[in-house]
Amino acid sequence: MISDPDRTKVIHRDLNRAYATIVRGEGIYLFDSDGKRYIDGSGGSSSVTNIGHGVKEVADAVYSQISTLAYAPTHAFSTEPIEELARLVIQKFAPPGMERVWFVSGGSEAVESAIKIALQYHRDRGKATKHQVISRWSSYHGSTFGAMAVSGNMPRRKKFVPMLPPSEHIPPCFPYRCWVNSSCQTSGCDLSCAHHLEHTIRQMGPENVAAFIAEPVVGATLSAQPATPGYFQEIRQICDKYDVLFIADEVMSGFGRTGANFGIDHWKVVPDLIACAKGMGGGYAPLGAVIVKPEIVGEVRKTTGSFLVGHTAAGNPLSCATGLAVLKYVLEHDLVRNAADVGPYLKERLQGLMETHPIIGDVRGIGLMLGVELVADRDTKQAFPPGWKVSQVVGRASLDRGLVTYPLMGTVDGIEGDHMLFTPPLTITKPQVDELITIYDEALGEVEGLVASGAMSGDGEGRPAPW
Repeated sequence: MISDPDRTKVIHRDLNRAYATIVRGEGIYLFDSDGKRYIDGSGGSSSVTNIGHGVKEVADAVYSQISTLAYAPTHAFSTEPIEELARLVIQKFAPPGMERVWFVSGGSEAVESAIKIALQYHRDRGKATKHQVISRWSSYHGSTFGAMAVSGNMPRRKKFVPMLPPSEHIPPCFPYRCWVNSSCQTSGCDLSCAHHLEHTIRQMGPENVAAFIAEPVVGATLSAQPATPGYFQEIRQICDKYDVLFIADEVMSGFGRTGANFGIDHWKVVPDLIACAKGMGGGYAPLGAVIVKPEIVGEVRKTTGSFLVGHTAAGNPLSCATGLAVLKYVLEHDLVRNAADVGPYLKERLQGLMETHPIIGDVRGIGLMLGVELVADRDTKQAFPPGWKVSQVVGRASLDRGLVTYPLMGTVDGIEGDHMLFTPPLTITKPQVDELITIYDEALGEVEGLVASGAMSGDGEGRPAPW
């Protein structure tokens, strides 16, 4: 069954596209209503389906919880699932020194709550002028107004700029296309991008800056770009120097995705707050969280006594029971280690495609959070015209062959630049990686043929001719 854009009552992501109907998932595979099988190479909407599809242990946990208690008001009660999930997150996943968790429904809400917690912490300790949040260009932190304000992706922001709270942005840590020092691309990153944080704090006045937020591994906007070694150590020192809280956005990179519990663990840095989601619920339930250092909670506890971050579904027992089953599965099947073991193999196979596909400019990432940047000229790093939407054409060619990818645009400056994220379930094996690569190889070849033939002219409205 196909969802016809002229007949459906659903507001889909693309209002002009027909969608196949997925009816079943098993492991790393999805099956549509016609029986066609797809490899979930993107982990759902990127980094969601960490434990794969159709896991019986999760289904059993959901059934047990929904048969017992599906909902309870958190303003009046606690529940066993919320308490047990918080203990598991702190004891088995969180960096040392982080001791409290606030549960929400997803990533945008987690980022929004983290910002609110940071602002209230400063206000409750008598530093109410600390209200500004600094973030980075080429970042994505969510679709709510607060999260969008600190996001550094202009196509997502520009239609709503008049409604967004003010925020400051600094250059990203992006050695492949360094914004700050062009020599970084050849001689290595000199951390000038990190030093921009101190410069910006001083320009704004430290008394006005509450927090800095960053993705340890940048997902949707820079295609799995990790920071340079030493970057987050420098960020941590700057934040400490000026009494600024460091919020790590681990919505994509958390719970084993990068081959570590959290992406920030690769730099051996402990943030003040972690916003997380996606892999916590594994796609089985809407779930996210903010993990917080105890001194932040302690300050608010002894002053106002409550964080002003409540939502109806916050700490929902059904979602928490689901997350508990998902994270237990991660631990029992050693999926963090599998990401650390299989991720480099997938990266190696993607890099191998560069030998036959000049369209690939760069392959980057950590663990099973990997990205491919597509370019018109590898030597000059020239991007394709945005109207060609090359990444989306490759994505469609992959989908037609049975591979779900996550195609994105704007790598260079928010407008130009094509890239694709690969974040398959952490259960993926090396033979399944080979299957993924075979399909992607064919899709790249098809699109390179379209480019060579001149078929990628576009229609003047940003929609390429092959579509």
